[in-house]
Amino acid sequence: MTDQLQATVLPTDNIKQVSTKTSYPAPGVGLSVVLVDFGLKHSILRELSKRNCNVTVVPYSTTAEEILHLNPDGVMLSNGPGNPEDVPQALDMIRGVQGKIPIFGICMGHQLFAMANGAKTYKMKFGHRGFNHAVREIATGRVDFTSQNHGYAVSREDLPEHLIITHEEINDKSVEGVRHRYQPAFSVQYHPDAAPGPHDASYLFDEFIEMMEAFKQSN
Repeated sequence: MTDQLQATVLPTDNIKQVSTKTSYPAPGVGLSVVLVDFGLKHSILRELSKRNCNVTVVPYSTTAEEILHLNPDGVMLSNGPGNPEDVPQALDMIRGVQGKIPIFGICMGHQLFAMANGAKTYKMKFGHRGFNHAVREIATGRVDFTSQNHGYAVSREDLPEHLIITHEEINDKSVEGVRHRYQPAFSVQYHPDAAPGPHDASYLFDEFIEMMEAFKQSN
């Protein structure tokens, strides 16, 4: 039995299996957001809808050109399962939209955003699971209790100069959030949309709205 288990080849197309196959709308009257589905939780959609966003959900394989053709005010990179290294095509998409429109990444979206900017990820020994992970915002000292469910993390040691660490896990000091130093883009490892779970960090959706509005006015 042990030999059989060791010889088992695990699938690496987890995101392909769970992502939507076709684009679909979640209409609203406010800012236009493209939500890239790497295995999204629909609580993300609810948070955007609360803020009147006009959302278009697109498959994980959507290109930068296809996203820009929709002329959105911002792009959201959703959560999803597995190893971020298994979706290298997403990195080209992120690089293609970055700087042209604001970006907000969550969980898998956070890891892919960091990798697209030259960071590395690693497999954690145990991962973070549950509703009670304390996360510190470095700039203010604010502590939020967060919902997390991930086995990979962004490496602090390999972070490029143009990414700033904004949040860290209190217990193991792992990277919980980054922000681009020069462009309107940020991401967090935890789930600010937690359902069920704590809602301490739902204000990050408001920050995304403010970022899109400011970018729209400046352009």
